[in-house]
Amino acid sequence: MKQLPLDIAPRPQATFENYCPGPNEAAWSHLRRVLDGDPPTPVPIYLWGEEGSGKTHLLQAAAATLAARGRAFGWLNATSPFASFDESWAAIFLDDVERFDGERQQWAFNWFVHALAPADGQARLVLAAGRLPPADLRLRDDLRSRLAWGHVFEIKPLSDAQRRAVLLQSARERGLELREEVVDYILVRFPRDLGSLNGLVEQLDRYALSTQRSITIPLIRAMMEDA
Repeated sequence: MKQLPLDIAPRPQATFENYCPGPNEAAWSHLRRVLDGDPPTPVPIYLWGEEGSGKTHLLQAAAATLAARGRAFGWLNATSPFASFDESWAAIFLDDVERFDGERQQWAFNWFVHALAPADGQARLVLAAGRLPPADLRLRDDLRSRLAWGHVFEIKPLSDAQRRAVLLQSARERGLELREEVVDYILVRFPRDLGSLNGLVEQLDRYALSTQRSITIPLIRAMMEDA
């Protein structure tokens, strides 16, 4: 059955607490340990895996952790505006690196060099993510080799049982109760990556409140028709 695309904004903030590690416990735990350092351990970290596996969620969770501590950082993906490396940054984040064009690869390399060998001598943390392992990335050699230099983790997709747990946890955080038939309906008909599942629950919560109805399959159908 064809899944229904969603255009959801805003999505709940990604945190380590609302991430379901599942088969990615090693990467999740490592990131938390690294960020517990002051300053964070500067050895680069690269996460790779299929779309929707939770790579961006982990990068955003790390960024949110730094922001909560009042630490600045740089973020570069395939669509973000360019910015020169800032000495006030505690870390840099490179997301969807396989989509970087030549100019973005140059900026990413420049950020990487400045992060590991800054003028003040205090190396910064580098967190990057992409769909492919470093060796398979079609990037300039000097950038690809740097992505492969540090800790590399494959981020594996969640099982159906773990996706179900994500849905239920996201609902509980908002004081919602999802019946089994509603969960089954969602998992069959909607995108099942972490961001979409959390975002869908947020959208359902808003729609249920606005219509003063409980979350049922007819309500989901009505929401999509209105959208």
